[in-house]
Amino acid sequence: MKNTGRKKKFSFSKIYSFKRGKGQSSSSSKDEQLQIGGPGFSRIVVCNKEAGGVEEENGNSVGYYATNYVRTTKYTGATFLPKSLFEQFRRVANFFFLVTGVLSFTALAPYSAVSAIVPLVFVIGATMVKEGIEDWRRKQQDIEVNNRKVKVHEGSGKFSQTEWKNLKVGNIVKVEKDEFFPADLILLSSSYENAVCYVETMNLDGETNLKLKQALEVTSSLNEEDLKDFRATIKCEDPNANLYSFVGTMEFEEQQHSLSPQQLLLRDSKLRNTDHIYGAVIFTGHDTKVIQNSTEPPSKRSKIEKKMDKIVYLLFGVLFLMAFVGSVYFGVVTKNDSDRRWYLRPDDANVFFDPKRATFAAVFHFLTALLLYSYLIPISLYVSIEIVKVLQSIFINQDVNMYYEETDKPARTRTSNLNEELGQVDTILSDKTGTLTCNSMEFIKCSIAGIAYGYGVTEVEKTMAKRKGSPYNSSQIRSTIKGFNFDDERIVNGNWVNGPRSDVVEKFFRLLAICHTAIPDIDENTGKVTYEAESPDEAAFVIAAKELGFEFFKRTQTSVHVNELCPVIGESVKRSYKLLNIIEFNSSRKRMSVIVRDEEGNLLLLCKGADSVMFERLAENGREYEKETREHVNEYADAGLRTLILAYRKLGEQEYNLFEEKFLEAKNSISVDRGARIDEVTEEIEKDLILLGATAVEDKLQQGVPECIDKLAQAGIKIWVLTGDKMETAINIGYACSLLRQGMKQITITLDKPEITALEKTGDNDVIAKASKQSVVRQIIEGKNQVDDLNSEALALIIDGKSLAYALDEDVKKLFLELAIGCASVICCRSSPKQKALVTRLVKEGTKKITLAIGDGANDVGMLQEADIGIGISGVEGMQAVMSSDIAIAQFRFLERLLLVHGHWCYRRISSMICYFFYKNVTFGFTVFLYEAAASFSGQPAYNDWFLSLYNVFFTSLPVIAMGVFDQDVSATYCLKFPLLYQEGMQNVLFSWRRIIGWMLNGVCSAVIIFFLCVKTLSPQGFNKQGKIAEYQILGATMYTCVVWVVNCQMALAISYFTLIQHVFIWGGVAAWYLFLLAYGAMPPKISTTGYRVFVETLAPTPFFYLVTAFVVVSALVPYFAYKAVQMRFFPMYHGMIQWIRYEGKIEDPGYCEIVRQRSIRPTTVGLTARSLARTSPLKDNKNQRSR
Repeated sequence: MKNTGRKKKFSFSKIYSFKRGKGQSSSSSKDEQLQIGGPGFSRIVVCNKEAGGVEEENGNSVGYYATNYVRTTKYTGATFLPKSLFEQFRRVANFFFLVTGVLSFTALAPYSAVSAIVPLVFVIGATMVKEGIEDWRRKQQDIEVNNRKVKVHEGSGKFSQTEWKNLKVGNIVKVEKDEFFPADLILLSSSYENAVCYVETMNLDGETNLKLKQALEVTSSLNEEDLKDFRATIKCEDPNANLYSFVGTMEFEEQQHSLSPQQLLLRDSKLRNTDHIYGAVIFTGHDTKVIQNSTEPPSKRSKIEKKMDKIVYLLFGVLFLMAFVGSVYFGVVTKNDSDRRWYLRPDDANVFFDPKRATFAAVFHFLTALLLYSYLIPISLYVSIEIVKVLQSIFINQDVNMYYEETDKPARTRTSNLNEELGQVDTILSDKTGTLTCNSMEFIKCSIAGIAYGYGVTEVEKTMAKRKGSPYNSSQIRSTIKGFNFDDERIVNGNWVNGPRSDVVEKFFRLLAICHTAIPDIDENTGKVTYEAESPDEAAFVIAAKELGFEFFKRTQTSVHVNELCPVIGESVKRSYKLLNIIEFNSSRKRMSVIVRDEEGNLLLLCKGADSVMFERLAENGREYEKETREHVNEYADAGLRTLILAYRKLGEQEYNLFEEKFLEAKNSISVDRGARIDEVTEEIEKDLILLGATAVEDKLQQGVPECIDKLAQAGIKIWVLTGDKMETAINIGYACSLLRQGMKQITITLDKPEITALEKTGDNDVIAKASKQSVVRQIIEGKNQVDDLNSEALALIIDGKSLAYALDEDVKKLFLELAIGCASVICCRSSPKQKALVTRLVKEGTKKITLAIGDGANDVGMLQEADIGIGISGVEGMQAVMSSDIAIAQFRFLERLLLVHGHWCYRRISSMICYFFYKNVTFGFTVFLYEAAASFSGQPAYNDWFLSLYNVFFTSLPVIAMGVFDQDVSATYCLKFPLLYQEGMQNVLFSWRRIIGWMLNGVCSAVIIFFLCVKTLSPQGFNKQGKIAEYQILGATMYTCVVWVVNCQMALAISYFTLIQHVFIWGGVAAWYLFLLAYGAMPPKISTTGYRVFVETLAPTPFFYLVTAFVVVSALVPYFAYKAVQMRFFPMYHGMIQWIRYEGKIEDPGYCEIVRQRSIRPTTVGLTARSLARTSPLKDNKNQRSR
């Protein structure tokens, strides 16, 4: 097989050894095989045998497996109508309108059934159409995927095309280059001689680097001819969602062969750089790992939406109370009825007005009143809010100021449910690496043989120098090589050859060139070598080794090739190292090792890892430079650098053979603890190391991070940093981004104390745990006392991962939270992904305020899903954080605009929109109530049936949607200039119960004014020049006209920022009412009933109608206008203050603007501005100086 001319790339992710699995006899693996058939390991697949149900040789069925047909839709053709209707009527308001719609067909209804049903059908239908369109799109995607073609083995050595949906467990398929895998497959062989293939898993985990997969040696030579006689039985784990683990065996030619993730090809990943592969189908359809992972993210509803439900329940209470009061009155009056209501003919009345059956009459009236007053409940509220939130999300996505040109990534709202909560965030919990920093590493310093090298100055060092009043005047010339910013004449240009301990320097850079999983890529035209690495750190190490004389240029399955600078001849020589094993890095091991054999036959273990695990693994004779290296590592941490310790050891042949035997046995074990067994074996060989030195790479702060944190802090938002870095590194990054400032007292909680260290040497875990917890509790109490004593000073809390584990215990976490929320900054160091999620949950549930988590890596997923709002950074650590987030942005600095501008606008718009919705419905509903009260609660509606029905969905709905989409109290520039505005959302002043009830009372007031002024002005005098009085049809039409005018003019008064669309919707709503009166009145009397020609013949020709309308509208708006004028002039809210500044022309007065901005600065505020103020003049505690 020829592969000449192919650009070969390798990625060794998630593998432990390049050695292909060897077969072992059934007897040698008997214990391990006992797992098969047990819980979680019951799947048996007969390869190359058609299987819907799979049969063993004795004919007994062992299981029926899922087909490969995949459905991601929420509905089917049969379930759409019932399921969608059920979803809609789960909402209390919709169910209520369904009940009233049913009752409208009875004699109880005060209006026609059609007029009650049409609005409900319109609202429910609009929502169902929206859901139907979304589901139809998913259906089209399913059809496209299920009908993709793949080649499947027919049983005679021939392959034929079939659709994905027809695949069955046990089929053998042939997948060709750049095709997706149709199901989860076991790799049998490939077009490469060594049966390897390269896989892109971007659809699974967002990672773009290629993964290497390799078949078992026993199946590596299979081709199309061999497959017709191929028979094997695979026994493996049951379907599960873990992408990175797989346990199973293949029984082939009476031998058991261990299967690992290295042989597993997952559905929806793509074959790359390989002509073709053959694979056996083991998981199909919904059993595949990618579908198992496609569970819905946690459902998140905003607090405003939950509160809105409570308001609806409140209105239901008001509605029932009104109906009850009216019914009691009606029952009493009916029972005592005589001559006063002679026109109802009580002597010959039906049950509705029969004095002898007054109780029944009252009950029936109660039901009638419920139907009549149902217009208190806004039927179009939910659908209007959904529309508004979708449009708001589109505006966020289209904001060019949150577009990152370098990576071509705009902001993306993955859910629109939480728009308004962006304006209410109280606490931000942020990852550090890749979120506050670039995650673009540069090799800048190193310590070799106890000597520090590298003159580079980091951003943190510059910030620290400025803090001490002696800024660097560095004239350092930055390197143009990405990932390499090292400058030291003792090392560069081969000068290390003539320096001290050149043998150690040689081993140091050789280790960097060999101990990694990077992939070399040689440009055929220029011969330049570039690297594809799984992390920025690893890329920086390989580039540094290359620049300093150790160029890694080639990798095969079993070897690594390096151009090394030979210190003897002073020239570069090519050397190869046989690659025996790679022991991968993971978050628990915190180190990586490779075992190689050099050209002289020496066995070497090369290891790099975190100082917390490496120093304890050094041999007694390998600690020569330990003291100096520890000092340098601490200095590098102080400079904000990420460090790794490098060490090695020589292995004996017997030792290595014993390790290899145990390692192979651990890999071939078929149990859930296989990973733990592998770690146990590697622990035995990764010891007695000889220290070489330490590396230090810089991860620079992202552009604009300090300025963004400054603005967020001025807005009153608390910022916590949760990082896996060392405490010193995290603290100095805190200074660099202004989370910490000079003079800020630090409360440090750590278990790095002599008494704890002494106990750890005893090895008694119970005693250590008890003492550690007591120490943490004592430190928390001492810190809390400091907070209480210095309540007007800024304090910072810094806690390490070990201490955090005890601080999050059930009986300690409340105390820890009380301490943390009393501090200006909180930094949690050495935090695990689980601890990040637990801290987020603690803050969210403990403070009952909105939390926002932001991160860029897979280790941040739990934190993002736990927070009220999860923000994913689309950085260089794959897309798992983005895929688990609610909103994705490309840079941390965009958080400033997302929260202070879009968050503030969305919160204000949604809050005002909901308040206005209830206002207009209360106004309308109470005019109906007052008219019925005036009509002796007889069930007589004030308005025509269709007037009632179209109020919410036609005449008043569009202006409120326009408000929710376009209104701005102040421009984006002022939102950013005055972060003080954001506190309106944090304090929830725009959607407090006081404001909500205030708007409802405004509605009651408007209704009272409209009703009584209309009644008093229209009755009993003549209405027109013929002397006719205004009958109830005329009164109803006039009142309705006034209501439409009042609620639309109220909208105009409430809006701060007019657009053409808002003008069209507001005044168009009023115009639509007059046009409707004309059209509806022109219909036959049987249809138009009380609206027949009422406008043309009665209202339009009468000047008094226009005079009454104008007088009533002005009178109804005067109370609100007066209230707003007094509030704006004497008790302005934050946005009112900014509007006054703009109105009075003081926006260009920097001194005045600065005074206003400083209203949000507290002694506990962090950021550049607070730091500057603290340096120039002590901050006064003005926390009680509330803006009015």
